[in-house]
Amino acid sequence: MNIVLYEPEIPANTGNIGRTCVATGTRLHLIEPLGFLLTEKALRRAGMDYWPQLDVTRYINYEDFLEKNPGAKLYFASTKARNLYTEVRYEPDCYIMFGKESAGIPEEILREHPDTAVRIPMIGETRSLNLGNSAAIVLYEALRQNGFAGMKTQGELTRYRWEESV
Repeated sequence: MNIVLYEPEIPANTGNIGRTCVATGTRLHLIEPLGFLLTEKALRRAGMDYWPQLDVTRYINYEDFLEKNPGAKLYFASTKARNLYTEVRYEPDCYIMFGKESAGIPEEILREHPDTAVRIPMIGETRSLNLGNSAAIVLYEALRQNGFAGMKTQGELTRYRWEESV
């Protein structure tokens, strides 16, 4: 799986998404310009000690991303999309793009991909969810559809065994 952040602006969001990517074996793609330096304290704090383990690639712009990932199966998460994120079938090697916090993915890009633009349902006039939360919601649906391939799906107790009665 691949998460793509289009011009992210808030370092803590990118750090949190980076941590989620490490925990799920997902590659992170960052499309510049970034609203922060990758050395910022907030990014490191959110990503904690996971950042060195992250498979991350930077691109100078959207065209650079497309050029370096020809044929990529792209999904575009946006509050403006018509399809729910649960209504599409995510391939194991797909790319799920999220836009910058202040403006989302440009409408010019969304119009080119109406069938793979997806949204998370919300009530009322809620503008959007936090970027890190949105990325986790959609990514875990994609992982679920693919059987959580390669992931640990059962936890273990520290002091007890699940088989023991209480």
